[in-house]
Amino acid sequence: MKKLRKILERVIEAMLTVSGAVTSIAILLIVAFLFREGLGLFKSPTVERGYAVYVNSANPVQSLLPWQLKEIFDFQIENWNELGGPDEEIRVFRFNEIFSLYTDEQLDADNDYALLPERLAEVIAANPAIIAYLPQRYAPVEDESVKTVQTGTITMAQFFLGRKWMPTAKPAAQFGVLPLVLGTLMVSFMAILIALPLGLGVAIYMSELASERVRRLLKPAIELLAGIPSVVYGFFGLVVLVPLVQRTFNLDVGETAFTGSLILAIMALPTIITVAEDAMRNTPRAMREASLAMGATDWQTIYRVVIPYSLSGISAAVVLGIGRAIGETMAVLMVTGNAAVMPHTLFEPVRTIPATIAAELGEAASGSSHYQALFMLGCILFVITLIVSITAEAISKRKHEVGV
Repeated sequence: MKKLRKILERVIEAMLTVSGAVTSIAILLIVAFLFREGLGLFKSPTVERGYAVYVNSANPVQSLLPWQLKEIFDFQIENWNELGGPDEEIRVFRFNEIFSLYTDEQLDADNDYALLPERLAEVIAANPAIIAYLPQRYAPVEDESVKTVQTGTITMAQFFLGRKWMPTAKPAAQFGVLPLVLGTLMVSFMAILIALPLGLGVAIYMSELASERVRRLLKPAIELLAGIPSVVYGFFGLVVLVPLVQRTFNLDVGETAFTGSLILAIMALPTIITVAEDAMRNTPRAMREASLAMGATDWQTIYRVVIPYSLSGISAAVVLGIGRAIGETMAVLMVTGNAAVMPHTLFEPVRTIPATIAAELGEAASGSSHYQALFMLGCILFVITLIVSITAEAISKRKHEVGV
Protein backbone atom coordinates (compact mmCIF):
# COMPACT_ATOMS: atom_id res chain seq x y z
CA MET A 1 0.00 0.00 0.00
CA LYS A 2 2.86 2.40 0.88
CA LYS A 3 4.62 1.60 -2.39
CA LEU A 4 1.45 2.31 -4.35
CA ARG A 5 1.04 5.62 -2.54
CA LYS A 6 4.65 6.61 -3.30
CA ILE A 7 4.22 5.70 -6.96
CA LEU A 8 1.01 7.73 -7.10
CA GLU A 9 2.73 10.71 -5.47
CA ARG A 10 5.57 10.53 -7.96
CA VAL A 11 3.14 10.31 -10.87
CA ILE A 12 1.23 13.36 -9.59
CA GLU A 13 4.51 15.23 -9.03
CA ALA A 14 5.65 14.39 -12.56
CA MET A 15 2.30 15.52 -14.00
CA LEU A 16 2.50 18.81 -12.13
CA THR A 17 6.08 19.33 -13.32
CA VAL A 18 5.14 18.62 -16.93
CA SER A 19 2.10 20.89 -16.62
CA GLY A 20 4.24 23.75 -15.30
CA ALA A 21 6.87 23.21 -17.98
CA VAL A 22 4.29 23.11 -20.78
CA THR A 23 2.62 26.28 -19.47
CA SER A 24 5.94 28.11 -19.22
CA ILE A 25 7.01 27.02 -22.70
CA ALA A 26 3.62 28.03 -24.13
CA ILE A 27 3.93 31.51 -22.60
CA LEU A 28 7.47 31.92 -23.94
CA LEU A 29 6.37 30.80 -27.41
CA ILE A 30 3.45 33.25 -27.39
CA VAL A 31 5.76 36.11 -26.40
CA ALA A 32 8.33 35.05 -29.01
CA PHE A 33 5.65 34.89 -31.72
CA LEU A 34 4.30 38.30 -30.69
CA PHE A 35 7.71 39.98 -30.94
CA ARG A 36 8.72 38.12 -34.10
CA GLU A 37 5.64 39.35 -35.94
CA GLY A 38 5.89 42.84 -34.46
CA LEU A 39 9.59 43.42 -35.16
CA GLY A 40 9.03 42.44 -38.78
CA LEU A 41 7.44 45.87 -39.20
CA PHE A 42 10.87 47.52 -39.23
CA LYS A 43 11.85 45.54 -42.31
CA SER A 44 8.74 46.58 -44.22
CA PRO A 45 8.91 49.20 -46.98
CA THR A 46 7.38 52.59 -46.33
CA VAL A 47 5.32 52.34 -49.52
CA GLU A 48 2.89 49.45 -49.90
CA ARG A 49 4.50 46.27 -51.20
CA GLY A 50 4.25 45.99 -54.98
CA TYR A 51 4.21 49.77 -55.51
CA ALA A 52 6.85 52.46 -55.97
CA VAL A 53 7.12 56.21 -56.43
CA TYR A 54 8.65 57.65 -59.61
CA VAL A 55 9.75 61.15 -60.67
CA ASN A 56 11.41 62.75 -63.66
CA SER A 57 15.17 62.19 -63.69
CA ALA A 58 15.74 65.94 -63.85
CA ASN A 59 14.23 66.27 -60.38
CA PRO A 60 17.06 66.46 -57.78
CA VAL A 61 14.91 64.95 -55.00
CA GLN A 62 16.27 61.46 -54.27
CA SER A 63 14.25 60.31 -51.24
CA LEU A 64 11.06 61.14 -49.36
CA LEU A 65 9.81 60.39 -45.85
CA PRO A 66 6.37 58.84 -45.19
CA TRP A 67 4.85 62.07 -43.89
CA GLN A 68 6.18 63.96 -46.92
CA LEU A 69 4.58 61.46 -49.30
CA LYS A 70 1.28 61.74 -47.48
CA GLU A 71 1.28 65.52 -47.55
CA ILE A 72 2.21 65.56 -51.24
CA PHE A 73 -0.68 63.29 -52.21
CA ASP A 74 -3.02 65.19 -49.85
CA PHE A 75 -1.97 68.44 -51.58
CA GLN A 76 -0.58 69.91 -48.38
CA ILE A 77 2.89 70.18 -49.97
CA GLU A 78 2.40 71.68 -53.41
CA ASN A 79 5.84 72.87 -54.50
CA TRP A 80 9.06 70.92 -54.93
CA ASN A 81 11.10 73.71 -53.29
CA GLU A 82 9.58 72.65 -49.94
CA LEU A 83 11.42 69.35 -50.38
CA GLY A 84 14.72 70.68 -51.65
CA GLY A 85 13.72 70.51 -55.31
CA PRO A 86 13.11 73.12 -58.02
CA ASP A 87 10.61 75.94 -57.64
CA GLU A 88 7.85 74.11 -59.51
CA GLU A 89 4.33 73.09 -58.58
CA ILE A 90 4.11 69.35 -57.89
CA ARG A 91 2.09 67.35 -60.43
CA VAL A 92 0.57 64.37 -58.61
CA PHE A 93 -0.10 61.41 -60.89
CA ARG A 94 -2.02 58.29 -59.92
CA PHE A 95 -2.04 55.06 -61.86
CA ASN A 96 -5.67 55.15 -63.01
CA GLU A 97 -5.10 58.49 -64.78
CA ILE A 98 -3.17 56.71 -67.54
CA PHE A 99 -6.41 55.17 -68.85
CA SER A 100 -7.86 58.63 -69.52
CA LEU A 101 -4.75 59.73 -71.41
CA TYR A 102 -4.41 56.74 -73.77
CA THR A 103 -6.81 54.42 -75.52
CA ASP A 104 -6.86 50.67 -75.02
CA GLU A 105 -5.18 50.24 -78.38
CA GLN A 106 -2.34 52.56 -77.39
CA LEU A 107 -1.90 50.56 -74.18
CA ASP A 108 -2.23 47.19 -75.99
CA ALA A 109 -5.06 46.07 -73.70
CA ASP A 110 -5.51 42.82 -75.67
CA ASN A 111 -1.97 41.79 -74.76
CA ASP A 112 -2.24 42.39 -70.99
CA TYR A 113 -1.42 46.09 -71.37
CA ALA A 114 2.05 45.34 -72.71
CA LEU A 115 2.65 48.97 -73.68
CA LEU A 116 1.59 50.38 -70.30
CA PRO A 117 5.17 50.75 -68.90
CA GLU A 118 6.23 52.58 -72.05
CA ARG A 119 3.26 54.97 -71.87
CA LEU A 120 3.87 55.66 -68.18
CA ALA A 121 7.49 56.48 -68.98
CA GLU A 122 6.29 58.91 -71.65
CA VAL A 123 4.04 60.72 -69.15
CA ILE A 124 6.82 61.01 -66.54
CA ALA A 125 9.36 62.15 -69.15
CA ALA A 126 6.98 64.86 -70.39
CA ASN A 127 6.37 66.32 -66.90
CA PRO A 128 9.52 67.40 -65.01
CA ALA A 129 7.47 68.24 -61.87
CA ILE A 130 5.54 64.98 -61.78
CA ILE A 131 5.43 62.41 -58.97
CA ALA A 132 3.77 59.08 -59.81
CA TYR A 133 2.58 56.31 -57.50
CA LEU A 134 2.54 53.15 -59.62
CA PRO A 135 2.41 49.36 -59.30
CA GLN A 136 5.79 47.80 -59.92
CA ARG A 137 4.17 45.29 -62.24
CA TYR A 138 3.81 48.08 -64.80
CA ALA A 139 6.86 50.03 -63.70
CA PRO A 140 8.32 52.31 -66.36
CA VAL A 141 11.84 51.44 -67.38
CA GLU A 142 14.31 53.67 -65.57
CA ASP A 143 16.45 55.64 -67.99
CA GLU A 144 17.59 59.23 -68.52
CA SER A 145 13.99 60.46 -68.04
CA VAL A 146 12.59 58.28 -65.18
CA LYS A 147 13.92 57.42 -61.75
CA THR A 148 12.58 55.81 -58.57
CA VAL A 149 12.33 57.84 -55.39
CA GLN A 150 13.93 56.10 -52.42
CA THR A 151 11.38 55.68 -49.62
CA GLY A 152 13.25 53.20 -47.43
CA THR A 153 11.74 51.06 -44.69
CA ILE A 154 9.68 51.93 -41.63
CA THR A 155 11.99 52.99 -38.80
CA MET A 156 11.61 52.79 -35.04
CA ALA A 157 11.71 56.58 -34.81
CA GLN A 158 8.82 56.90 -37.26
CA PHE A 159 6.82 54.29 -35.33
CA PHE A 160 7.45 55.29 -31.72
CA LEU A 161 7.64 59.07 -32.22
CA GLY A 162 5.10 59.46 -35.01
CA ARG A 163 1.99 61.50 -34.20
CA LYS A 164 -0.35 60.11 -36.85
CA TRP A 165 -1.93 56.66 -36.97
CA MET A 166 -3.32 56.22 -40.49
CA PRO A 167 -2.56 52.62 -41.54
CA THR A 168 -4.57 52.81 -44.77
CA ALA A 169 -3.08 56.07 -46.07
CA LYS A 170 -1.76 55.98 -49.64
CA PRO A 171 0.93 55.91 -50.86
CA ALA A 172 2.64 55.68 -47.46
CA ALA A 173 0.79 54.43 -44.39
CA GLN A 174 1.35 56.43 -41.20
CA PHE A 175 2.21 54.22 -38.22
CA GLY A 176 2.77 56.84 -35.53
CA VAL A 177 2.00 55.09 -32.26
CA LEU A 178 2.42 58.05 -29.90
CA PRO A 179 -1.30 59.04 -29.82
CA LEU A 180 -2.31 55.46 -29.00
CA VAL A 181 0.26 55.07 -26.22
CA LEU A 182 -0.66 58.40 -24.64
CA GLY A 183 -4.36 57.62 -24.94
CA THR A 184 -3.87 54.23 -23.27
CA LEU A 185 -1.77 55.62 -20.41
CA MET A 186 -4.08 58.60 -19.87
CA VAL A 187 -7.26 56.51 -19.68
CA SER A 188 -5.74 53.65 -17.67
CA PHE A 189 -3.90 55.61 -15.00
CA MET A 190 -6.76 58.08 -14.54
CA ALA A 191 -9.00 55.05 -14.01
CA ILE A 192 -6.63 53.71 -11.35
CA LEU A 193 -6.46 57.11 -9.63
CA ILE A 194 -10.25 56.95 -9.33
CA ALA A 195 -10.60 53.26 -8.51
CA LEU A 196 -7.68 52.76 -6.11
CA PRO A 197 -8.78 54.98 -3.19
CA LEU A 198 -12.40 53.85 -3.56
CA GLY A 199 -11.42 50.19 -3.81
CA LEU A 200 -9.06 50.31 -0.81
CA GLY A 201 -11.68 52.20 1.20
CA VAL A 202 -14.30 49.55 0.54
CA ALA A 203 -11.77 46.77 1.21
CA ILE A 204 -10.84 48.33 4.59
CA TYR A 205 -14.50 48.72 5.49
CA MET A 206 -15.37 45.12 4.60
CA SER A 207 -12.30 43.68 6.30
CA GLU A 208 -12.12 45.73 9.48
CA LEU A 209 -15.31 47.66 10.12
CA ALA A 210 -18.32 45.93 8.55
CA SER A 211 -20.39 43.42 10.48
CA GLU A 212 -20.37 39.81 9.35
CA ARG A 213 -23.90 40.17 8.00
CA VAL A 214 -23.03 43.21 5.91
CA ARG A 215 -19.89 41.53 4.63
CA ARG A 216 -21.85 38.43 3.57
CA LEU A 217 -24.13 40.65 1.53
CA LEU A 218 -21.49 42.93 0.02
CA LYS A 219 -18.83 40.41 -0.97
CA PRO A 220 -20.97 38.29 -3.36
CA ALA A 221 -22.47 41.44 -4.86
CA ILE A 222 -19.02 42.92 -5.57
CA GLU A 223 -17.70 39.65 -6.96
CA LEU A 224 -20.75 39.45 -9.21
CA LEU A 225 -19.77 42.78 -10.78
CA ALA A 226 -16.49 41.22 -11.96
CA GLY A 227 -18.46 38.68 -14.00
CA ILE A 228 -20.45 41.21 -16.02
CA PRO A 229 -19.31 41.20 -19.68
CA SER A 230 -17.35 44.25 -20.73
CA VAL A 231 -19.78 44.98 -23.57
CA VAL A 232 -22.52 45.47 -20.95
CA TYR A 233 -20.33 48.01 -19.17
CA GLY A 234 -19.80 49.62 -22.57
CA PHE A 235 -23.55 49.94 -23.14
CA PHE A 236 -23.95 51.39 -19.64
CA GLY A 237 -21.20 53.92 -20.36
CA LEU A 238 -22.67 54.81 -23.75
CA VAL A 239 -26.22 55.30 -22.45
CA VAL A 240 -25.54 56.77 -18.99
CA LEU A 241 -22.00 58.11 -18.60
CA VAL A 242 -21.51 59.66 -22.04
CA PRO A 243 -24.55 61.99 -21.83
CA LEU A 244 -23.76 62.70 -18.16
CA VAL A 245 -20.18 63.77 -18.90
CA GLN A 246 -21.30 65.80 -21.90
CA ARG A 247 -23.91 67.74 -19.87
CA THR A 248 -21.78 68.13 -16.73
CA PHE A 249 -18.74 69.58 -18.49
CA ASN A 250 -20.64 71.25 -21.35
CA LEU A 251 -18.74 69.37 -24.05
CA ASP A 252 -19.49 68.93 -27.75
CA VAL A 253 -19.28 65.15 -27.36
CA GLY A 254 -19.33 62.90 -24.31
CA GLU A 255 -17.05 60.19 -25.74
CA THR A 256 -13.83 61.30 -24.07
CA ALA A 257 -10.81 59.94 -22.22
CA PHE A 258 -12.48 60.91 -18.94
CA THR A 259 -15.56 58.83 -19.78
CA GLY A 260 -13.31 55.88 -20.56
CA SER A 261 -11.53 56.38 -17.23
CA LEU A 262 -14.82 56.32 -15.36
CA ILE A 263 -16.02 53.10 -16.99
CA LEU A 264 -12.62 51.45 -16.45
CA ALA A 265 -12.60 52.53 -12.80
CA ILE A 266 -15.99 50.87 -12.32
CA MET A 267 -14.72 47.70 -14.01
CA ALA A 268 -11.50 47.60 -11.97
CA LEU A 269 -13.20 48.14 -8.60
CA PRO A 270 -14.38 44.52 -8.03
CA THR A 271 -10.87 43.15 -8.63
CA ILE A 272 -9.17 45.70 -6.36
CA ILE A 273 -11.74 45.31 -3.58
CA THR A 274 -11.78 41.51 -3.59
CA VAL A 275 -8.01 40.96 -3.68
CA ALA A 276 -7.19 43.74 -1.18
CA GLU A 277 -9.93 42.63 1.23
CA ASP A 278 -8.72 39.02 1.20
CA ALA A 279 -5.16 40.21 1.88
CA MET A 280 -6.27 42.33 4.85
CA ARG A 281 -8.35 39.55 6.38
CA ASN A 282 -5.28 37.30 6.31
CA THR A 283 -3.56 39.57 8.84
CA PRO A 284 -3.09 37.42 11.99
CA ARG A 285 -5.55 38.22 14.74
CA ALA A 286 -2.70 38.22 17.26
CA MET A 287 -1.14 41.25 15.53
CA ARG A 288 -4.39 43.19 15.76
CA GLU A 289 -4.86 42.31 19.42
CA ALA A 290 -1.25 43.19 20.26
CA SER A 291 -1.68 46.60 18.65
CA LEU A 292 -4.90 47.28 20.53
CA ALA A 293 -3.38 46.03 23.78
CA MET A 294 -0.59 48.61 23.42
CA GLY A 295 -3.20 51.38 23.35
CA ALA A 296 -3.58 51.90 19.59
CA THR A 297 -6.99 52.86 18.25
CA ASP A 298 -8.81 50.86 15.59
CA TRP A 299 -7.68 53.30 12.87
CA GLN A 300 -4.08 53.26 14.08
CA THR A 301 -4.16 49.46 13.99
CA ILE A 302 -5.52 49.54 10.45
CA TYR A 303 -2.92 51.85 8.90
CA ARG A 304 0.07 50.86 11.09
CA VAL A 305 -0.44 47.10 11.29
CA VAL A 306 -3.05 45.71 8.89
CA ILE A 307 -2.15 47.68 5.75
CA PRO A 308 1.66 47.23 6.07
CA TYR A 309 1.21 43.50 6.69
CA SER A 310 -1.10 43.06 3.70
CA LEU A 311 0.84 45.36 1.39
CA SER A 312 1.87 42.50 -0.87
CA GLY A 313 -1.78 41.59 -1.47
CA ILE A 314 -2.71 45.24 -1.96
CA SER A 315 0.09 45.55 -4.56
CA ALA A 316 -1.34 42.51 -6.32
CA ALA A 317 -4.75 44.19 -6.29
CA VAL A 318 -3.25 47.32 -7.83
CA VAL A 319 -1.43 45.34 -10.53
CA LEU A 320 -4.55 43.35 -11.39
CA GLY A 321 -6.60 46.53 -11.47
CA ILE A 322 -4.13 48.30 -13.76
CA GLY A 323 -3.95 45.19 -15.93
CA ARG A 324 -7.72 45.17 -16.25
CA ALA A 325 -7.70 48.87 -17.14
CA ILE A 326 -4.82 48.70 -19.65
CA GLY A 327 -6.04 45.57 -21.39
CA GLU A 328 -9.74 46.43 -21.61
CA THR A 329 -11.06 46.65 -25.15
CA MET A 330 -14.76 46.72 -25.88
CA ALA A 331 -16.00 49.13 -23.20
CA VAL A 332 -13.22 51.61 -23.99
CA LEU A 333 -13.86 51.32 -27.71
CA MET A 334 -17.49 52.31 -27.13
CA VAL A 335 -17.07 55.35 -24.88
CA THR A 336 -13.75 57.08 -25.74
CA GLY A 337 -14.63 58.31 -29.23
CA ASN A 338 -12.05 56.03 -30.89
CA ALA A 339 -10.11 58.94 -32.40
CA ALA A 340 -6.41 58.29 -33.07
CA VAL A 341 -5.28 61.86 -32.39
CA MET A 342 -2.82 63.36 -29.95
CA PRO A 343 -4.69 63.90 -26.65
CA HIS A 344 -4.20 67.20 -24.83
CA THR A 345 -6.84 66.96 -22.09
CA LEU A 346 -9.02 64.27 -20.52
CA PHE A 347 -12.07 65.78 -22.20
CA GLU A 348 -11.11 64.90 -25.77
CA PRO A 349 -11.76 61.71 -27.75
CA VAL A 350 -8.87 59.24 -27.72
CA ARG A 351 -8.07 55.74 -28.89
CA THR A 352 -6.29 53.10 -26.83
CA ILE A 353 -3.96 50.32 -27.96
CA PRO A 354 -6.34 47.41 -27.17
CA ALA A 355 -9.22 49.17 -28.94
CA THR A 356 -7.03 49.72 -32.02
CA ILE A 357 -6.02 46.06 -32.16
CA ALA A 358 -9.62 44.90 -31.76
CA ALA A 359 -10.97 47.32 -34.37
CA GLU A 360 -8.33 46.79 -37.06
CA LEU A 361 -6.85 43.30 -36.81
CA GLY A 362 -9.74 41.70 -38.68
CA GLU A 363 -9.22 44.08 -41.61
CA ALA A 364 -5.41 43.86 -41.84
CA ALA A 365 -4.04 41.47 -44.44
CA SER A 366 -1.85 38.77 -42.90
CA GLY A 367 1.82 39.65 -43.24
CA SER A 368 1.17 43.25 -44.30
CA SER A 369 2.77 46.26 -42.64
CA HIS A 370 -0.57 47.05 -40.98
CA TYR A 371 -0.75 43.51 -39.58
CA GLN A 372 2.80 43.73 -38.22
CA ALA A 373 2.14 47.18 -36.73
CA LEU A 374 -0.81 45.79 -34.77
CA PHE A 375 1.41 43.02 -33.39
CA MET A 376 3.93 45.68 -32.42
CA LEU A 377 1.15 47.41 -30.51
CA GLY A 378 0.65 44.14 -28.65
CA CYS A 379 4.37 44.14 -27.79
CA ILE A 380 4.05 47.66 -26.38
CA LEU A 381 1.06 46.59 -24.30
CA PHE A 382 3.05 43.62 -22.99
CA VAL A 383 5.99 45.83 -22.04
CA ILE A 384 3.75 48.37 -20.27
CA THR A 385 2.09 45.64 -18.21
CA LEU A 386 5.47 44.09 -17.41
CA ILE A 387 6.83 47.45 -16.20
CA VAL A 388 3.76 47.97 -14.00
CA SER A 389 4.14 44.51 -12.47
CA ILE A 390 7.87 44.92 -11.79
CA THR A 391 7.32 48.38 -10.29
CA ALA A 392 4.55 47.15 -7.99
CA GLU A 393 6.68 44.19 -6.89
CA ALA A 394 9.66 46.46 -6.18
CA ILE A 395 7.50 48.86 -4.14
CA SER A 396 5.97 45.98 -2.19
CA LYS A 397 9.40 44.46 -1.42
CA ARG A 398 10.81 47.81 -0.36
CA LYS A 399 7.88 48.47 1.96
CA HIS A 400 8.27 45.04 3.53
CA GLU A 401 11.97 45.67 4.18
CA VAL A 402 11.20 49.05 5.76
CA GLY A 403 8.51 47.44 7.86
CA VAL A 404 10.86 44.72 9.07
